[in-house]
Amino acid sequence: MDRKDLALLGLLQLDASLPISTLAEKVSLSPTACWKRIQRLTKEGIIRRQVCLLDRRKLDLGVTVFVGVKTSQHNVGWLEQFTSGVRALPEVVEFYRMSGDVDYLLKVVVSDIEGFDRVYKKIIETAEIFDVSSSFSMEELKYTTALPLDNAAVGR
Repeated sequence: MDRKDLALLGLLQLDASLPISTLAEKVSLSPTACWKRIQRLTKEGIIRRQVCLLDRRKLDLGVTVFVGVKTSQHNVGWLEQFTSGVRALPEVVEFYRMSGDVDYLLKVVVSDIEGFDRVYKKIIETAEIFDVSSSFSMEELKYTTALPLDNAAVGR
């Protein structure tokens, strides 16, 4: 991967609908060379997929809740059951296994408190849980899906 690849990735992260001709011009490549690079980056799995970002507020999904889960179960069977149950909930948009005080962190997007209560009940049904704590986002101060490419590996 070289600097032109990173430049292309940066542009695509901001707007994947840009025409190849525009991308090529911005990174000083021919359209064919640009298209070939994008194909290679996709084949290598660096570009995983292209999606549309939706405005959650316009879809009445304005409540974001961060849910911390603690467990006293640290075995493969429990992990598989919990992971499978949480992944099946469409309201859980991000799901992480953590180090520190919380074992798992979930980001949940719902329309209102009642919607979160329904999701909460589904979460606690997935597997035996020691503790659950929920924090409601009051205001979104920064949101991006773009990765910081300034320090990404070049020349590998």
